Amino acid sequence: MDFGYVIRRAWEIIWKFKVLWIFGILASCGQAGSSSGSNSSVQFSGGDGNVSPQIELFFNRLDPAIITLLIGIAIVVVLVIIVLAILLGTVGRVGLIRGTMKAEQGAERLTFGELWRDGLSYFWRVFGLNILFWVIILLIILAIFIPGVVLTVFTLGLFAFCLIPLVCLLVPAMWAASVVVEQANVALVVENLPVMEAIKRGWQVVRENIGSMIVMSLILMLGIGLIGGAIIGLPLLLVGTPAMVGFTTNTTDAIRNGLIVSGLFFVVYLPFLLLFSGIIRAYTSSAWTLTYLRLTAKPTTQLIEAPGPADDIIPPPA
Repeated sequence: MDFGYVIRRAWEIIWKFKVLWIFGILASCGQAGSSSGSNSSVQFSGGDGNVSPQIELFFNRLDPAIITLLIGIAIVVVLVIIVLAILLGTVGRVGLIRGTMKAEQGAERLTFGELWRDGLSYFWRVFGLNILFWVIILLIILAIFIPGVVLTVFTLGLFAFCLIPLVCLLVPAMWAASVVVEQANVALVVENLPVMEAIKRGWQVVRENIGSMIVMSLILMLGIGLIGGAIIGLPLLLVGTPAMVGFTTNTTDAIRNGLIVSGLFFVVYLPFLLLFSGIIRAYTSSAWTLTYLRLTAKPTTQLIEAPGPADDIIPPPA
């Protein structure tokens, strides 16, 4: 496979059709939602490790019914965010695949409306494919590690040494699973397949082109991933610097002021963060789609027709 063509063509597509940046942002919603469980337990106290009396008094005065209501509202908000992330992420994924496919077929214009409608038309199948795939992966992991934990307890920790090779194998296994599910999504959209057929097709393409898949994943996951992570991560370090400085002083005012300044910086940087994430996601999806299209393209054999009788040939005399 011509890797140079895929790398170059993917950039040409997302640069010409900048609407794909929007669908890259949408496709990143699901990824962002899975990494939002950061620990933010900040103690605004004098450094003795206890909650300040004002905060403790505030919560003690709250009616239990109000606390229950607030917890219920928080649960509903979290569920709504998860549903929106799944919807936008799935539509964004389909829009990127369809946009790349149409661009490769010679489309001169892509609109948000048509790609959004394409995303909705494939929504349930793509959603079901990803849920089914990762549920299977989760069940396999649980089937391996739950007996491993039980045996570790009964053998007083000796069986834990046997789990080390399994943990080492987990990294390439997860890599392979991510590549297969990526190709299965592309197969479902490009060839309009049912869920199970798309998984089989994705596995077939990866299995038959394992060398190309390894090289492409190294380019996208290590090359593009590291470069994109540096572009996105370095400004985040600057954004969090005021908060880190405030925590090092270990005073309430410094912590509060540092968090406020970092929060303001983050609000300013957030549009750029979304833009960079969308571009990287759009490029990665476009490259994977082009990889699938190149590997599954049927070679066109040009038929050589036998020459007919020429008009200027003089027939031999009878």
